[in-house]
Amino acid sequence: MATKSKRFQRRPRTFRAMTGLSKEKYNELLKELQPLYEKSELKRLNNSKRQRKVGGGRKKELLLEDQLMMLLMYYRLYISQEFLGIIFNLHNCNVSRQINYLSPLLSQIFNIPTRKVSLSEAELTEEEIISFFVDATEQQIERPKTRQKRYYSGKKKKHTLKNQIITDKKGKIRAVTKSVPGKKHDKKLFDETRTILPENSDLTGDLGYHGADGIILPNKKPKGKELTKEEKQFNKELSKQRITVEHSFGKMKIYQILSQRFRNPRNKHSLIFKNIAGLHNLMFA
Repeated sequence: MATKSKRFQRRPRTFRAMTGLSKEKYNELLKELQPLYEKSELKRLNNSKRQRKVGGGRKKELLLEDQLMMLLMYYRLYISQEFLGIIFNLHNCNVSRQINYLSPLLSQIFNIPTRKVSLSEAELTEEEIISFFVDATEQQIERPKTRQKRYYSGKKKKHTLKNQIITDKKGKIRAVTKSVPGKKHDKKLFDETRTILPENSDLTGDLGYHGADGIILPNKKPKGKELTKEEKQFNKELSKQRITVEHSFGKMKIYQILSQRFRNPRNKHSLIFKNIAGLHNLMFA
Protein backbone atom coordinates (compact mmCIF):
# COMPACT_ATOMS: atom_id res chain seq x y z
CA MET A 1 0.00 0.00 0.00
CA ALA A 2 1.40 3.40 -1.01
CA THR A 3 2.27 5.85 1.73
CA LYS A 4 0.47 9.18 1.92
CA SER A 5 3.53 11.01 0.62
CA LYS A 6 3.68 8.81 -2.48
CA ARG A 7 -0.03 9.23 -3.10
CA PHE A 8 0.18 13.01 -2.85
CA GLN A 9 3.25 13.12 -5.10
CA ARG A 10 1.01 11.90 -7.93
CA ARG A 11 -0.48 15.40 -7.78
CA PRO A 12 2.65 17.63 -7.85
CA ARG A 13 0.86 20.99 -7.52
CA THR A 14 -1.13 19.80 -4.50
CA PHE A 15 1.98 18.28 -2.95
CA ARG A 16 3.91 21.53 -3.29
CA ALA A 17 0.99 23.55 -1.92
CA MET A 18 0.88 21.30 1.15
CA THR A 19 4.62 21.00 1.85
CA GLY A 20 6.29 24.00 0.19
CA LEU A 21 8.60 21.67 -1.77
CA SER A 22 8.44 20.10 -5.19
CA LYS A 23 8.41 16.31 -5.14
CA GLU A 24 11.98 16.31 -6.53
CA LYS A 25 13.28 18.53 -3.71
CA TYR A 26 11.27 16.54 -1.16
CA ASN A 27 12.85 13.26 -2.26
CA GLU A 28 16.28 14.90 -2.26
CA LEU A 29 15.71 16.01 1.34
CA LEU A 30 14.38 12.59 2.32
CA LYS A 31 17.52 10.94 0.94
CA GLU A 32 19.73 13.20 3.07
CA LEU A 33 17.55 12.69 6.14
CA GLN A 34 17.52 8.87 6.01
CA PRO A 35 21.06 8.19 7.35
CA LEU A 36 20.69 10.82 10.08
CA TYR A 37 17.38 9.30 11.13
CA GLU A 38 18.82 5.78 11.22
CA LYS A 39 21.79 6.96 13.29
CA SER A 40 19.47 8.77 15.71
CA GLU A 41 17.23 5.71 16.03
CA LEU A 42 20.23 3.46 16.73
CA LYS A 43 21.37 5.83 19.47
CA ARG A 44 17.86 5.97 20.95
CA LEU A 45 17.41 2.20 20.96
CA ASN A 46 20.82 1.57 22.53
CA ASN A 47 20.52 4.22 25.22
CA SER A 48 22.02 2.92 28.49
CA LYS A 49 19.01 4.27 30.41
CA ARG A 50 16.55 2.39 28.23
CA GLN A 51 14.45 0.00 30.33
CA ARG A 52 13.20 -2.25 27.51
CA LYS A 53 15.23 -4.44 25.20
CA VAL A 54 15.62 -3.43 21.55
CA GLY A 55 12.39 -4.34 19.80
CA GLY A 56 10.21 -3.57 22.81
CA GLY A 57 8.28 -0.42 23.61
CA ARG A 58 6.40 2.04 21.42
CA LYS A 59 6.76 1.58 17.66
CA LYS A 60 6.80 4.40 15.13
CA GLU A 61 3.45 4.31 13.35
CA LEU A 62 4.62 6.16 10.25
CA LEU A 63 7.46 5.52 7.84
CA LEU A 64 10.07 8.27 7.64
CA GLU A 65 8.72 9.64 4.35
CA ASP A 66 5.31 10.26 5.94
CA GLN A 67 6.88 11.65 9.10
CA LEU A 68 8.77 14.17 6.95
CA MET A 69 5.66 15.09 5.00
CA MET A 70 3.74 15.60 8.23
CA LEU A 71 6.45 17.93 9.56
CA LEU A 72 6.50 19.94 6.32
CA MET A 73 2.71 20.20 6.31
CA TYR A 74 2.87 21.53 9.87
CA TYR A 75 5.41 24.17 8.84
CA ARG A 76 3.64 25.05 5.59
CA LEU A 77 -0.01 25.09 6.72
CA TYR A 78 0.36 25.52 10.51
CA ILE A 79 -2.78 23.50 11.10
CA SER A 80 -3.45 22.02 14.53
CA GLN A 81 -1.70 18.84 15.54
CA GLU A 82 -5.11 17.30 16.19
CA PHE A 83 -6.00 17.87 12.51
CA LEU A 84 -2.67 16.39 11.39
CA GLY A 85 -3.46 13.40 13.60
CA ILE A 86 -6.72 12.87 11.73
CA ILE A 87 -4.93 13.07 8.36
CA PHE A 88 -2.18 10.62 9.34
CA ASN A 89 -4.30 8.48 11.71
CA LEU A 90 -2.24 9.37 14.80
CA HIS A 91 -3.01 10.66 18.27
CA ASN A 92 -1.98 14.30 18.55
CA CYS A 93 0.61 13.35 21.22
CA ASN A 94 2.37 11.17 18.65
CA VAL A 95 2.17 13.98 16.10
CA SER A 96 3.94 16.33 18.51
CA ARG A 97 6.50 13.68 19.46
CA GLN A 98 7.46 12.95 15.85
CA ILE A 99 7.61 16.61 14.83
CA ASN A 100 9.92 17.37 17.77
CA TYR A 101 12.05 14.33 16.91
CA LEU A 102 12.61 15.27 13.25
CA SER A 103 13.13 19.03 13.60
CA PRO A 104 16.69 18.85 15.04
CA LEU A 105 17.65 16.32 12.35
CA LEU A 106 16.61 18.76 9.64
CA SER A 107 18.77 21.46 11.21
CA GLN A 108 21.78 19.14 10.91
CA ILE A 109 21.20 18.88 7.17
CA PHE A 110 20.84 22.63 6.57
CA ASN A 111 23.52 23.66 9.10
CA ILE A 112 23.01 27.41 8.66
CA PRO A 113 25.47 29.40 10.80
CA THR A 114 24.53 32.11 13.27
CA ARG A 115 27.28 34.64 12.61
CA LYS A 116 30.04 33.32 10.31
CA VAL A 117 29.34 33.34 6.57
CA SER A 118 31.35 30.69 4.75
CA LEU A 119 31.82 30.27 1.00
CA SER A 120 33.27 27.50 -1.12
CA GLU A 121 36.52 28.04 -3.04
CA ALA A 122 34.57 28.26 -6.29
CA GLU A 123 32.33 30.99 -4.86
CA LEU A 124 35.33 32.93 -3.56
CA THR A 125 36.94 33.04 -7.01
CA GLU A 126 33.79 34.00 -8.94
CA GLU A 127 34.00 37.75 -8.22
CA GLU A 128 36.46 40.20 -6.78
CA ILE A 129 33.87 41.74 -4.46
CA ILE A 130 31.10 39.53 -3.03
CA SER A 131 27.94 41.32 -1.98
CA PHE A 132 25.80 40.34 1.01
CA PHE A 133 22.61 41.87 2.37
CA VAL A 134 21.35 42.05 5.95
CA ASP A 135 17.86 42.60 7.28
CA ALA A 136 15.65 41.61 10.21
CA THR A 137 12.06 40.45 10.47
CA GLU A 138 9.59 40.15 13.33
CA GLN A 139 6.87 37.62 14.10
CA GLN A 140 3.99 38.08 16.49
CA ILE A 141 3.91 35.77 19.50
CA GLU A 142 1.33 35.17 22.18
CA ARG A 143 1.52 37.74 24.97
CA PRO A 144 4.09 36.53 27.52
CA LYS A 145 2.94 36.02 31.09
CA THR A 146 6.09 37.72 32.41
CA ARG A 147 8.55 40.35 31.12
CA GLN A 148 6.04 41.57 28.56
CA LYS A 149 7.82 44.86 27.84
CA ARG A 150 10.91 42.96 26.71
CA TYR A 151 8.97 41.41 23.83
CA TYR A 152 6.84 44.41 22.91
CA SER A 153 7.80 45.87 19.53
CA GLY A 154 7.14 49.58 19.20
CA LYS A 155 7.31 49.18 15.42
CA LYS A 156 4.72 46.39 15.18
CA LYS A 157 2.71 47.39 18.28
CA LYS A 158 2.67 43.72 19.23
CA HIS A 159 4.70 41.20 21.21
CA THR A 160 7.19 39.73 18.77
CA LEU A 161 10.36 37.72 18.22
CA LYS A 162 13.01 39.04 15.86
CA ASN A 163 15.51 37.28 13.57
CA GLN A 164 18.23 38.72 11.36
CA ILE A 165 19.39 37.04 8.15
CA ILE A 166 22.22 37.60 5.71
CA THR A 167 21.70 36.67 2.06
CA ASP A 168 23.87 36.76 -1.03
CA LYS A 169 22.79 38.48 -4.25
CA LYS A 170 21.06 35.30 -5.45
CA GLY A 171 18.86 35.27 -2.35
CA LYS A 172 20.52 32.30 -0.64
CA ILE A 173 20.37 32.67 3.14
CA ARG A 174 23.91 32.48 4.48
CA ALA A 175 23.39 33.20 8.20
CA VAL A 176 20.49 33.38 10.67
CA THR A 177 20.66 34.78 14.19
CA LYS A 178 18.94 33.23 17.17
CA SER A 179 15.48 34.58 17.91
CA VAL A 180 15.54 37.61 20.21
CA PRO A 181 12.80 39.72 21.84
CA GLY A 182 11.15 42.10 19.39
CA LYS A 183 12.06 45.18 21.42
CA LYS A 184 15.71 44.85 20.42
CA HIS A 185 16.77 47.33 17.72
CA ASP A 186 18.19 46.04 14.42
CA LYS A 187 21.52 47.80 14.93
CA LYS A 188 21.92 46.41 18.44
CA LEU A 189 21.16 42.91 17.19
CA PHE A 190 23.77 43.32 14.46
CA ASP A 191 26.37 44.65 16.91
CA GLU A 192 25.77 41.77 19.32
CA THR A 193 25.91 39.13 16.59
CA ARG A 194 29.40 40.24 15.47
CA THR A 195 28.93 38.83 11.97
CA ILE A 196 32.04 37.45 10.27
CA LEU A 197 32.15 37.83 6.47
CA PRO A 198 34.70 36.47 3.98
CA GLU A 199 37.46 38.79 2.79
CA ASN A 200 36.72 40.98 -0.22
CA SER A 201 33.03 41.22 0.56
CA ASP A 202 30.64 44.03 1.40
CA LEU A 203 27.40 44.17 3.36
CA THR A 204 24.35 46.30 2.58
CA GLY A 205 21.48 47.15 4.92
CA ASP A 206 18.64 49.62 5.38
CA LEU A 207 18.42 52.66 7.65
CA GLY A 208 17.51 50.41 10.59
CA TYR A 209 21.27 49.79 10.78
CA HIS A 210 22.17 53.48 10.84
CA GLY A 211 25.34 53.86 12.88
CA ALA A 212 26.51 50.26 12.53
CA ASP A 213 30.08 49.72 11.37
CA GLY A 214 30.88 48.02 8.08
CA ILE A 215 27.46 48.31 6.41
CA ILE A 216 26.68 50.19 3.21
CA LEU A 217 23.54 52.23 3.90
CA PRO A 218 21.21 54.43 1.86
CA ASN A 219 21.54 58.16 2.29
CA LYS A 220 19.40 59.52 5.09
CA LYS A 221 17.35 62.62 4.36
CA PRO A 222 18.75 65.53 6.38
CA LYS A 223 16.34 67.32 8.69
CA GLY A 224 14.74 70.22 6.87
CA LYS A 225 16.58 69.47 3.62
CA GLU A 226 16.20 67.28 0.55
CA LEU A 227 18.50 64.62 -0.85
CA THR A 228 20.44 65.54 -3.97
CA LYS A 229 19.67 63.90 -7.29
CA GLU A 230 22.84 61.81 -7.01
CA GLU A 231 21.93 60.67 -3.48
CA LYS A 232 18.43 59.68 -4.60
CA GLN A 233 19.89 57.70 -7.51
CA PHE A 234 22.32 55.96 -5.16
CA ASN A 235 19.43 55.00 -2.86
CA LYS A 236 17.44 53.70 -5.82
CA GLU A 237 20.30 51.48 -7.02
CA LEU A 238 20.92 50.22 -3.49
CA SER A 239 17.23 49.37 -3.11
CA LYS A 240 17.31 47.36 -6.35
CA GLN A 241 20.24 45.33 -5.06
CA ARG A 242 18.91 44.59 -1.57
CA ILE A 243 15.45 43.57 -2.76
CA THR A 244 16.80 40.01 -2.74
CA VAL A 245 16.70 39.87 1.07
CA GLU A 246 13.07 41.06 1.04
CA HIS A 247 12.21 38.36 -1.48
CA SER A 248 13.86 35.77 0.77
CA PHE A 249 11.65 36.81 3.68
CA GLY A 250 8.59 36.66 1.44
CA LYS A 251 9.40 33.13 0.27
CA MET A 252 10.11 31.97 3.82
CA LYS A 253 6.74 33.25 4.96
CA ILE A 254 4.81 31.00 2.60
CA TYR A 255 5.37 28.67 5.57
CA GLN A 256 2.50 29.77 7.76
CA ILE A 257 4.35 28.83 10.95
CA LEU A 258 6.41 32.02 10.33
CA SER A 259 3.53 34.09 8.98
CA GLN A 260 0.81 33.58 11.57
CA ARG A 261 1.07 34.32 15.28
CA PHE A 262 3.60 31.85 16.71
CA ARG A 263 1.78 29.43 19.01
CA ASN A 264 4.69 27.15 19.95
CA PRO A 265 6.98 27.69 22.95
CA ARG A 266 9.34 30.60 22.32
CA ASN A 267 12.42 28.44 22.86
CA LYS A 268 11.56 26.49 19.69
CA HIS A 269 11.42 29.54 17.43
CA SER A 270 15.13 29.67 16.54
CA LEU A 271 15.21 26.04 15.42
CA ILE A 272 12.04 26.39 13.35
CA PHE A 273 13.17 29.67 11.76
CA LYS A 274 16.50 28.12 10.75
CA ASN A 275 14.76 25.05 9.33
CA ILE A 276 12.49 27.25 7.22
CA ALA A 277 15.57 29.15 6.01
CA GLY A 278 17.09 25.81 5.01
CA LEU A 279 13.92 24.78 3.17
CA HIS A 280 14.00 28.15 1.37
CA ASN A 281 17.57 27.51 0.23
CA LEU A 282 16.71 24.00 -0.88
CA MET A 283 13.77 25.18 -2.97
CA PHE A 284 14.86 28.57 -4.29
CA ALA A 285 18.62 29.14 -3.91
